[in-house]
Amino acid sequence: MIPKLAPISLLLSLLIAAFLCLATQPHAAAAATKNNAPPPAASESTTTTMTTASISGRLRHPDPDTTINSTRITLNDGSTHSTYTQVDGSFVFHRVPPGVHLLDVQSREHHFSQVKIQLLDDSMDSPKCIEYAYPGAPKQAIPHPLELVAHASYEYYEPRQGFSLASIFKNPMMLMMLVSVGGMVLMPKMMEGLDPDQKEQMQKQMAMQQDPSKMLTQMFQDMTGTGEEPTAHQIEKKQSSKAGGKTARRGKRD
Repeated sequence: MIPKLAPISLLLSLLIAAFLCLATQPHAAAAATKNNAPPPAASESTTTTMTTASISGRLRHPDPDTTINSTRITLNDGSTHSTYTQVDGSFVFHRVPPGVHLLDVQSREHHFSQVKIQLLDDSMDSPKCIEYAYPGAPKQAIPHPLELVAHASYEYYEPRQGFSLASIFKNPMMLMMLVSVGGMVLMPKMMEGLDPDQKEQMQKQMAMQQDPSKMLTQMFQDMTGTGEEPTAHQIEKKQSSKAGGKTARRGKRD
């Protein structure tokens, strides 16, 4: 039995070997074609790069001993770039594209200039900077890196004034009271040099001041001229008319 089975097993092994050889040939051909593929074109691997620049500067207070807190600085109203100053007041904007940019310092304590920066493609390393102290002010060129000094400080609260004697005398009520007291003190001295008739007239005026109706009546009479004193002729005429009236009454009774 053994000599008959040997040729059959040998045949099966030959068939398996042939099948394996046929199965490995397509993978080897595919690997050969992959390794022999041409490299990609140069245009597919390279990308276009835009030239950019960095804008730097520093904020400073006129007083060297005064430090400025961290302040927000923007380019183009913060639509493209925005940053904050460091402890020493320095700041940097990276990767700024060519064009015209407007730099603003967003400070709530101090007023700084507005700077217009121009970056050209052929001179990115040397930007042109123009400073405006305030909107509408004359422009002036400044070097780069920027050195911005605070022009003024914002005052949100008015300092409270202390006590002062001058403020008391500026009060209208105090002035009226001082004038009244001065009149009371000076009035007797003024009356000492007056004539008796003038004193009497002044006393009448002071008495009328106590009654407002009499004072107004006297003022009206003085204005119209009806309050003049009667003359001596008028007084004699009145007395004679009174005497004639009395005698006529006595005659009728008799």
